[in-house]
Amino acid sequence: MTTVPTAPETAKPTRRLLGVELLTVLGLSLGASGIGALISFTGSLTETLKLGQQVATLNGSRAPGRPWLDLVWQLYYIGRGLMPVVLVGYLLVREDVSLRVLGFDLGQKLRDLGRGAAVAAAIGGSGLVLYLGSQAAGYNLTVAPSGLPDVWWRIPVLVLSAWQNAILEEVVVLGYLLRRVTQLGWTWPAAVVASSLLRGSYHLYQGVGGLVGNIVMGVVFCLLYRRWGRVMPLVVAHALIDTVAFVGYALLAGHVSWLPTG
Repeated sequence: MTTVPTAPETAKPTRRLLGVELLTVLGLSLGASGIGALISFTGSLTETLKLGQQVATLNGSRAPGRPWLDLVWQLYYIGRGLMPVVLVGYLLVREDVSLRVLGFDLGQKLRDLGRGAAVAAAIGGSGLVLYLGSQAAGYNLTVAPSGLPDVWWRIPVLVLSAWQNAILEEVVVLGYLLRRVTQLGWTWPAAVVASSLLRGSYHLYQGVGGLVGNIVMGVVFCLLYRRWGRVMPLVVAHALIDTVAFVGYALLAGHVSWLPTG
């Protein structure tokens, strides 16, 4: 009788392999964005225009004058932006867990929605005040959350973009990063510093206000994640903040005097 050989058990990854894995995930996603933001900010500092007179457009047109092609490009980049989350999910499955271990699931929909809305209300207002103050003082670029044409798909794409940002950032920078650095033996304060500095780094292209504001937001999100043990309320909070910023700018830019448009 022929015995079918069984597959060998997967060896538990060493600390070195976990470190390489973490650097690879970040290098393919928000770590690379942080380096790009630093290069962008360096370019802004060396421009002849002052920072407050320069504009950083977050959701710009990718095919000006060709709305259907533009829509396809927008959806393509939104989908591509979620691929690091898919990679993280795969790596967690190889660890015999899933994204549920980070609290990224729909198991507590109402509680997550309520907590997320409360966090968004608290952080969104203070973030707007910090941005307006730093932009007026010349430490921040003028941020244009939407540069999309006024077509029927503008608002839906802005909402999808907000959720893509939220899912990517909170799963990778909050849930996954904190899990991995804890497995690497980092202390909790060191983990919070790493997550918060990374969050701030890829917003540096906006200026000093974007850097500082997102570092503070990172610390708050880390503390709430540790308290709740779930990344989903922070995904909701982030998505609501970005949705209000993106859609609000699209509707209000040029119609109110207090909103800088560059």
